[in-house]
Amino acid sequence: MKFLDLCKVYIRSGAGGGGCVSFRREKYIEYGGPDGGDGGTGGTVWAEAVDGLNTLIDFRYQQHFFAKNGQPGMGRQRTGKDGDDIVLRVPVGTEILDEDEETVVADLTEVGQRVKLARGGNGGFGNLHFKSATNQAPRRANPGQEGVERTLWLRLKLIADVGLLGLPNAGKSTFLAATSNARPKIADYPFTTLHPNLGVVGVDNVEFVVADIPGLIEGASEGRGLGDLFLGHVERCAVLLHLVDGTSDTVAEDYQTIITELEAYGGDLADKPRVTVLNKIDALDDDERNEAKAALQKACGGTVMLMSGVARDGVTEVLRALRKQIDDDRLRKKEPQEEESWRP
Repeated sequence: MKFLDLCKVYIRSGAGGGGCVSFRREKYIEYGGPDGGDGGTGGTVWAEAVDGLNTLIDFRYQQHFFAKNGQPGMGRQRTGKDGDDIVLRVPVGTEILDEDEETVVADLTEVGQRVKLARGGNGGFGNLHFKSATNQAPRRANPGQEGVERTLWLRLKLIADVGLLGLPNAGKSTFLAATSNARPKIADYPFTTLHPNLGVVGVDNVEFVVADIPGLIEGASEGRGLGDLFLGHVERCAVLLHLVDGTSDTVAEDYQTIITELEAYGGDLADKPRVTVLNKIDALDDDERNEAKAALQKACGGTVMLMSGVARDGVTEVLRALRKQIDDDRLRKKEPQEEESWRP
């Protein structure tokens, strides 16, 4: 399944059915009077967050969603049928934006959350509604109300607890593959990761979700490389895991490059809690390791942890440090697996 996190949709609610002008005509009944029914209400367009989706790829093949119109009223005081509603099923974490791509219409962050995007038009009154003592045979009815037509943008921001940051080839995908069942592409060239990946990580009987996004480079905020389009996927994270390649000759500069891009992106992303890790320590001897750690500590002004995703050195300690930064309500306890009794 391809990953798509931004798409444009065109929606239109159904128009209401027109009212009916009708008079009761039956044998042996004199002065039957008006009996025109009302028109039906047009269908409404909804958006609902559902479980089991993590991409907007379905909206690449269908962008137009038009609800049914209400049916006109009929004689014998019969009301027209209401138009069927349309529900846009989107992944959890989807933002719905107006046509200007700035005004947020809704933010669906929980399963089952629903929002009305376009209300169906009301049906028109039949001539029965206009009957009075002074107008006993009205010959007028109201037309149905027009539907609402809108152009909207859907933008997906993945729901994750931890966001992975770093330059290309910093070892983000390797870390995700080593700690979860996710299988992101891993290779020895930059920009191996072209779209975000999610993995469920477990430590000390709790689980949390880690998001791996494509690597940032200097000038990403200006559109270089893959740009900063995917930073939106770590906006909702409780903590950021910043991986720095320990085999690089410019460890401090690599760290500062990512921080500069976070600040240029704006919002509170640069102020989120971060865990800084010197990765790929298995390729360094003791002197090189200490030198790189000292340079990184000076650049970040805080604690630096050591890890090797390939050798799985220090991975558990990093996961425990991340767990401390995550709110308790985000953590999910592992269900104990019952051992099945042996059967012949």
